[in-house]
Amino acid sequence: MNVLGKGPSCANGSGVSAVLISFNEERRIGPCLDSLRWADEIVVVDSGSSDATREIARRFTDRVFDLPWKGFGLQKQAAVDLASHRWIFNVDCDERVTEDLAAEIGKIVGLDGGPSAWSVPRKTYIGGKWIRHAGWYPDRTVRLFDKTKGRFSSSLVHERVVVDGEIGRCAGHLLHRSFEGIPDLFRKIPPYSEASARQMFERGRRCGTPDLLLRPAFAFFKSYLWNLGLLDGWEGFAIGVSTFTNVFCKYAKLRELGKIEKGEGTDGRK
Repeated sequence: MNVLGKGPSCANGSGVSAVLISFNEERRIGPCLDSLRWADEIVVVDSGSSDATREIARRFTDRVFDLPWKGFGLQKQAAVDLASHRWIFNVDCDERVTEDLAAEIGKIVGLDGGPSAWSVPRKTYIGGKWIRHAGWYPDRTVRLFDKTKGRFSSSLVHERVVVDGEIGRCAGHLLHRSFEGIPDLFRKIPPYSEASARQMFERGRRCGTPDLLLRPAFAFFKSYLWNLGLLDGWEGFAIGVSTFTNVFCKYAKLRELGKIEKGEGTDGRK
């Protein structure tokens, strides 16, 4: 099914499959999919949503699948494997594609040769405020790639596209509207910090006292002072605090996993 709108298919036969994963995203998936009307195909891989996510997705595409959750990397790769076209554009439900970026993608896929993948800058917002500092901009990430030369890592979190070849740089932006307000910064900490800790543990990392004492403080310093989060006002300070909290929670959980491995309780007793 060709989604509503004219896709960027070119004379050389190239087309673009826009892929995304979802879970209970009824509030955000509609605007995201609406910004993908230019694509030749949209593939949505859901993981058991209990709200109207899949029904909303079917208004834009009939390529909607329900697959058990495997972790971010494997779940996104599953969506890539279901795509019909060689060129893949990955987007998250809390993101919007600007018209400039859509037009740029149309030109890129029409090229003969060129990079195997392209990174895209993101503008991240807290409420209506674009965060320009704190390490949040330009926040480049590979989103457009030739699936014969790139694939997602198998990471539980912090997945990335592993590319065989050159990576170009798009000028057009993604709009990242993940946070309705400052409280959203802190709501996401428990699941992400726990998944990160488990991933670190499985890769052989363990937590020492310096990790708990120094890493969170350094994370705050880097976000708020080194990366000039203080120029973003109250939001910049909140980002620094949430970064501190996230890093502390991640290493605290890693420490707990290490104690369980040694047969100890979380209070240090056998």
